[in-house]
Amino acid sequence: MATASPYLTSDQNSFAYTSACKRWPVIITQAIDAVFRAIPGPSDKDKTKEGRKIVEELAKLKYEVQHNRALTPLQDDGLPDISHYNDALATLGEPTWLGVSWLFAECYLYRRIATYFRLANSWNDFDVFLASKLKALRSSLSAILELANRYPTVTEPADFADPEASAIFHEIFLICLWGNATDLSLLTNLSHDDIQSLQGSQARKESEKNILANDLDKIYSLLTDLKQSKEGDRRVDIVLDNSGFELFVDLYLAGYLLSQGLATHIVLHPKNHPWFVSDVLPSDFGILLNALRDPVDFFVTQSEAEDEHKPKLNEEGANSIKKLFESLSSHHAEGKLSIRPNAYWTLQDPFWSLASEENADLWNDLKSSELVIYKGDLNYRKLTGDAAWEPTTPFEVALGPIGKASGCRTLALRTCKADVVVGLPEGTDERLRKEDSDNANEPEKRKWSWSGKYAVVQFYDGKSSE
Repeated sequence: MATASPYLTSDQNSFAYTSACKRWPVIITQAIDAVFRAIPGPSDKDKTKEGRKIVEELAKLKYEVQHNRALTPLQDDGLPDISHYNDALATLGEPTWLGVSWLFAECYLYRRIATYFRLANSWNDFDVFLASKLKALRSSLSAILELANRYPTVTEPADFADPEASAIFHEIFLICLWGNATDLSLLTNLSHDDIQSLQGSQARKESEKNILANDLDKIYSLLTDLKQSKEGDRRVDIVLDNSGFELFVDLYLAGYLLSQGLATHIVLHPKNHPWFVSDVLPSDFGILLNALRDPVDFFVTQSEAEDEHKPKLNEEGANSIKKLFESLSSHHAEGKLSIRPNAYWTLQDPFWSLASEENADLWNDLKSSELVIYKGDLNYRKLTGDAAWEPTTPFEVALGPIGKASGCRTLALRTCKADVVVGLPEGTDERLRKEDSDNANEPEKRKWSWSGKYAVVQFYDGKSSE
């Protein structure tokens, strides 16, 4: 297996260093504020006492991060992954926050935060990042409404030999790719005439120029060929990233694939505990589905904005959102749409370890899927080991043991928010370093890949014999 060294928090030219020094203290401060606001006071003395202890632990963690202290063993909160983390930590000696692989340190950070809540009886199921998730979801009403209005059109039975069907397929995947960064002009103008000319639309051109590797045509061929040639179960899995609007568009994609018969079963893989601030938890599904079931209550009535700034949602718009909810609920009731948590997704390991004997059950399950879609930046980092590959390294090489002849088809939908990137044409990285204004003054850094402006859609067929 070809290898590359992981990005380190000590590398001042990488986003790992910037993240550790600037982002993590802010995230911890926001967590402290969230707990402080949730402490009930004299009305619940036990919860208040535990809450204050959590605040103290978070403040201590922030101090350790800011002063580059050693990473300490995690407290045993009863879950088996604690030993997995602590055994890995022991092999590293006594690493400091600015002296370890970025992937390990960042996963350790969120796992350590989770222990504070799991060890407190009154805070065991508290999502310290929930308030920011709810705020982001409520701010997405207009985008959700636009897509809900289009849902009946995009789920009408399609002729996949028709370019119109191909255009809609590509646009929905692009919406899913960009998530919260989506330019909603991609789907809001899908009149019949627009569909006819969609291949050359300005909106699509503008978005596609920033997709540095795009294998969507391969995915279209794969799923449409399977629909025609394979009877029985044709499962697609989605390893999720962010909650809120991004989870909404993931469900939108799932509804589209099921309605068009491009999949017979969609399996969604969330995290087990609060993770990287906005990652999807099982509880986030209930929050989103309740919002879609009663959009007026969630987006308008529960809005904290003053009356003159409250969002507007008329009866027609609310009904469009409710009909989308009914469609998704129907798929779930029929067993076509399911949620499958697994503790593996919050380990610190690169996904290369999926193919190990220790993870055989999960890996064999994923191999039974026709396609596994990995959403977002963290999943991409784990797919590629968060390593300093040459950017021209083929995607399948960076996948290591879950790539060639692995028995699993892998699709990464990723907007770039970290240094690691593979599968780029020769000269692309060099060109973007020169073109990006932030990179101009610091050419030794790959700053163009930090902002989410660029994306990759990369596929490798590990079921292929080639």
